[in-house]
Amino acid sequence: MSTITLQAPAETENQFNWPLCYEAENFILKRVEAFTEKNSSARELSRRMRDETGTLILDWVDYLLLPTSDEKALRETGYTEDPLADAPDAQKQLWHPEAMLPRVLIAPTNAKYPLALGIRADAVVDFAAAHHLTNKIEGPALSRFRRMLISEENGTRFEVLERRGYRGYVVADVDLTKYAKARELWQTRCRRWPNDSEGMKHGLERIQDMVELVGRDVACHLVFEEERRYWEKRNRAGTEQKRRQDSLGLGWANHDHHTFRSSREHFVDLIRAWELLGFHRRERYYAGKEAGWGAQIVEQPVEGITIFNDVDLNADEVDIDFSRKPLPPQAKLGTIGLWCGLHGESFLEAGMHHLECRFDFALLREQLAAVHIKTMAPFSDFPFLKQAFTQGERWAVRPERITRLRARGLLTEEQAQKFAHEGAIGSHLENLQRKGGFKGFNQKSVSVIIEATDPRKQDAVHKFA
Repeated sequence: MSTITLQAPAETENQFNWPLCYEAENFILKRVEAFTEKNSSARELSRRMRDETGTLILDWVDYLLLPTSDEKALRETGYTEDPLADAPDAQKQLWHPEAMLPRVLIAPTNAKYPLALGIRADAVVDFAAAHHLTNKIEGPALSRFRRMLISEENGTRFEVLERRGYRGYVVADVDLTKYAKARELWQTRCRRWPNDSEGMKHGLERIQDMVELVGRDVACHLVFEEERRYWEKRNRAGTEQKRRQDSLGLGWANHDHHTFRSSREHFVDLIRAWELLGFHRRERYYAGKEAGWGAQIVEQPVEGITIFNDVDLNADEVDIDFSRKPLPPQAKLGTIGLWCGLHGESFLEAGMHHLECRFDFALLREQLAAVHIKTMAPFSDFPFLKQAFTQGERWAVRPERITRLRARGLLTEEQAQKFAHEGAIGSHLENLQRKGGFKGFNQKSVSVIIEATDPRKQDAVHKFA
């Protein structure tokens, strides 16, 4: 197990030197392969995932049920007890805390092959409809954990699961009235405000109300379900890829991380919103004076959401915790600040800058190109991490935003006219592939793509793959 140190700032580098866990990944891949050899439904779905959505079955696997004989070898790769999961009696629950790999249940049996494999979809009913399945669904509608048998074959059980703010394996009842009310609170919140401070306050209040109704983990699920939906409606690549994944009843359950952009003024408010939903701080990026930006990565361990939060950052601010200490206004906008000035806060009117999902990197590019969606040149191209944006979606810019930026001297007259007539790049879909279970990011290459997506450079010639 080797260690890659691409992303961590000085004060956290000992905590977030994410390792390459090829031994653990290879162990899991061999078990998935052994399962698909015995289960023809899993084998066929794996083929269709590649051919029809550009995805790999590994990135949809929620859990594997393995025999006792696998436990010792699995633990030697770094798997250990999962402190946040519960499972049926007599089954141990294991996970790899340093790798992005499926969880494992250990059954008290001496079988020589994987006993069960569960893939995760956004909704079991959508999967059932897509595959003409009529098997019984275990767990109440919209509850924390639901599953359905896809097939039993040669001693193996192939299942599809859905989760809402829960990473265990036991079904439970749900208060549908509270659930519906909490969902509507986020779906109906106002995103467009004369004053963004009012909008941030309103959003924080809505989150607090949702948490009181359904708890922070389910509230987190509902917030990001809606945030993906809002982003998708404004991004053609996202709409097309979602259509492809929905054709197999999968939804966005292969999401890797969500990227939000924030003004300096509201960055602390943004992180506060995520804390209310149970997020923990991970890496902080300090790209410094050359890139002019910083980011705080946060992770919600139960719902399994990771967020990359971007903000303009000056060279003399690299030593502060800008996720806790408010940043003062500045006379000049960087890439992130200008994007927020033109489109709004990601938390409010603009929505996410991009959604990153896990794919077969090369295959997805080919498949999107076939429907006339271009992909920019990769900004990470390592054996363990590949990343590229689709061509940016151009959004119209509201006149009052241009007027406000012009009045503050943050746009030239020429820039104001160009944005008024041509709009500005708003969002992307990110094609991402990880290997070795690598959980980290590549700071240097992210800096390159941040600069390349500056609205002032949108007419520059971008290289496409």
